[in-house]
Amino acid sequence: MDNFATAAAATVALIAVAAFVRWRLLTRRRSLGTAADRATYATLHTASLAAPSLRRGLNAESAAQALPHLRALLGSPTAAITDIHGPLAWDGPGDAVDVAELMTQALKSGTTQASDRAIVAPLSVENRVVGSIVVMSDEASAGLARATTEVARWMSSQLELAELSESRTALMEAELRALRAQISPHFIYNSLGAIASFVRTDPERARELLLEFADFTRYSFREHGEFTTLAEELRSIERYLVLEKARFGDRLRVVTRVAPEVLSVTLPFLSVQPLVENAIRHGLERKAGDGTITVVALDSGTECLITIEDDGVGVDPDIVRDALVGRTTSASVGLANVDERLRTVYGNDYGIVVETAPGHGTKVILRIPKFAPGAEVSAS
Repeated sequence: MDNFATAAAATVALIAVAAFVRWRLLTRRRSLGTAADRATYATLHTASLAAPSLRRGLNAESAAQALPHLRALLGSPTAAITDIHGPLAWDGPGDAVDVAELMTQALKSGTTQASDRAIVAPLSVENRVVGSIVVMSDEASAGLARATTEVARWMSSQLELAELSESRTALMEAELRALRAQISPHFIYNSLGAIASFVRTDPERARELLLEFADFTRYSFREHGEFTTLAEELRSIERYLVLEKARFGDRLRVVTRVAPEVLSVTLPFLSVQPLVENAIRHGLERKAGDGTITVVALDSGTECLITIEDDGVGVDPDIVRDALVGRTTSASVGLANVDERLRTVYGNDYGIVVETAPGHGTKVILRIPKFAPGAEVSAS
């Protein structure tokens, strides 16, 4: 959260300083609010136009898209964005040769450098200088130097958010690979064993189960995107339970209750199915006689409330707590993995909740925000 606090502080500083630079460029006209109000709005609007490009990271494309807005923000005839190797984008008259020495000093020292006609402010991510913003003007005043420094701080905060997003994506992908490796051997072995048992006695049933198995594994091992819809996740769970019912027969009863309005909710890929497998593997598989698994997804205001419940053998809550913090894997198939991915995407308020006790079954509860920044299903 420190990174986001830094970003917020940099934005406040940007508003305060850049508004002072922008006010002189605004002509007097009739409108609601004072000249200061109009200047603040113009500053925020211009910054908002540059932000999306910067949040994609520092490269030639993002620099070229953001630079015209940043030049307008500073009211400078010429501006440039560089990385540590040289200019990525240049907007206005002038040449990098004119400010080469200032750029070298700014990148080396990590501080703003200025001359009579140019200002270079470094861009940094986690105390690492990654580039600079260059401003050239007929009069490189102290006010413009300060404004350029604050704009650079704000740009750095956007680049830091971009890096955090990349790190989060890499972490999610690594955790998903780990989850697949953990759950797949057990399920594949059991599924193929169940299918094999029908090959001679009921070939048509064996064929149908093979198709279900193919569809399930195609979904589970897909490489496209880290998010899916609840509808897709539930379809995968349905295939999974068809295969498990082939193994358990009439011993397994499945109850589902899903509100249609939550089917389009976006959630991390494979965040519900492993919990259903966990209920089968560690709840019902160890129970003598029949067992029931219940999957419920309900509309709960701004959230979707999902519960997976079984009437199996249950488990000691201390063992579950150890599993959630990674101290043991005996109580879950990917329990800690799913919990960590939910917290990574939505924050610590959205980890899973487990209610269980020996002999009393297990209920796993997760809340998914209906709308969350960055949680989007990639196009196929």
